[in-house]
Amino acid sequence: MIRLQKFLAECGLASRRTAEQLVASGRVTVNGKTAQLGDSIDPTSDQVLFDGKPVSSEKKVYILLNKPPGVISSVRDTHHRKTVLDCLTGVHARVFPVGRLDLDVEGALLLTNDGELAYRLTHPRYQVDKVYLARVKGAMSPETAMRLEKGVVLEDGATAPAKARILNRGARDTLIQLTLREGRKREVKRMCESVGHPVWELRRVAIANVRVKGLKPGEWRRLSDSEVLKLRQLTGLHR
Repeated sequence: MIRLQKFLAECGLASRRTAEQLVASGRVTVNGKTAQLGDSIDPTSDQVLFDGKPVSSEKKVYILLNKPPGVISSVRDTHHRKTVLDCLTGVHARVFPVGRLDLDVEGALLLTNDGELAYRLTHPRYQVDKVYLARVKGAMSPETAMRLEKGVVLEDGATAPAKARILNRGARDTLIQLTLREGRKREVKRMCESVGHPVWELRRVAIANVRVKGLKPGEWRRLSDSEVLKLRQLTGLHR
């Protein structure tokens, strides 16, 4: 037996968190009955439907996209704006973004149909590094960078310890590298603004061992077997 939401995630329908929402919305049935959160199923004998269509296991697909600014980190958009799926010409598998980047932010975004890995990559428990380059207003001092490293207090609580490195400092702006293990909404922007250095430009350059180097905005590539293995090891999925 396996928890229903975990089965849905393993089949590539969505991340485990989103799968829970799909079950709660009444869109999933098991053997003709509306599923409930907490249900367990036997994949070998139970019939699981989503919106009336059978759910079955798919070959796992892992993609790295260099998301351009102006593109939505979503499968679909009610305002008919361009989404990250529109960038994946030639990809026929049903994939979804792992986490998100703001509309104006460029950089590394993973897309997959591996719901369990997606769940773990975005959960703070698994301490996965996300590396950002930020051009901020003003000349940031080393002391201020150290404040970012120790954690700053935001409206939703103090941030976890991070890594902050000044790469280039001028009179008008500073280029810094930030490595975070949290995934709060607009976290980099809010952290920098809280110490008096609003972000002018922001780009995510790496997620754990997966780097966006070599990809132009809007370009994508499939992850190598070694990259996938490393991600699974980092999140406890490969022993």
